[in-house]
Amino acid sequence: MPWKPDEPDEVPTLGYQVGEWIEAHCVIPDGEYGGLPFLLTDEQWTFLAHHYRLKVDAREGQLAQAFTYRRSLLVRPQKWGKGPLVAAMICAESVGPSLFAGWDADGKPVAKVRATSRIQVTASSEDQTGNVYGHLLPMIQRGPLADVIPDAGVTRTNLPDGGYIEPVTSKARSRLGAPITFAPQDETGTWTTANGGQILADTQRRGLAGMGGRSVETTNAWDPAEQSVAQRGFESKALDIYRDFPQSPSSWSYGDKRDRRKIHKFAYGDSWWIDLDGIEAEAAELMERDPAQAERFFGNRIVAGRGSWLPEGLWDRALAA
Repeated sequence: MPWKPDEPDEVPTLGYQVGEWIEAHCVIPDGEYGGLPFLLTDEQWTFLAHHYRLKVDAREGQLAQAFTYRRSLLVRPQKWGKGPLVAAMICAESVGPSLFAGWDADGKPVAKVRATSRIQVTASSEDQTGNVYGHLLPMIQRGPLADVIPDAGVTRTNLPDGGYIEPVTSKARSRLGAPITFAPQDETGTWTTANGGQILADTQRRGLAGMGGRSVETTNAWDPAEQSVAQRGFESKALDIYRDFPQSPSSWSYGDKRDRRKIHKFAYGDSWWIDLDGIEAEAAELMERDPAQAERFFGNRIVAGRGSWLPEGLWDRALAA
């Protein structure tokens, strides 16, 4: 039967099924709590609920077409937890219930495992791919997924269904353009036309379109003078991009220590592992030589870097217009 909400404003999503699977199968990859169950924060649950939101008229047999959003953009500050979250999503997209399988007798969505998953963990450089792939390997190897995905390696992880997970960069010309089912794209705020990032994004999106696949971009706030892939996606008129980018009130001044504390608290939300005192110490030191970088990376705010032609405050005024 078709979608049947329990409440007037309820929307259909596979996000809760994906999240429950993640908490049951994925572990914290490293650190003091490494090996313990990966429990999602409220903000992470919200992101999954939106990324896996379904169209109310979705039909069994549809792939990406069943979902409301073709891709998602997650913009959060340094060390918020973007890498581990996306690593957990990769696990779910590999061997978990991430595809729409129809509606049950009560009009609720049913999820299924994709037959063959082909996933490219993508970044602008080999070091950058470690932001996600470096979390993925221990997340698999230190928990229940070690028995499900026994062939997890540094350069490639082979899946039991004949699929794979591999880290790639813009230099991997022979592999880019291949048909893929999921593409986590890391730090797209630094992907530009000049460094080949726009071509990389376009190439992967074509490969996804042919397979009914989708992508997730993660990034810190970008420099608006660089016209990055993340910025272009955020500003695009496309309605099928989910944009998760909470921004603190512009009336709070990052140069004021008390306001900066409020900005950091807002930006890091419920990331319980973050030491706000440590963040403040790093931000305060960075403010002495590059205040724009500090505000972008720790405050999650769009600020033009040094040497930019863009006058301070112009971005906020443009958004408000």
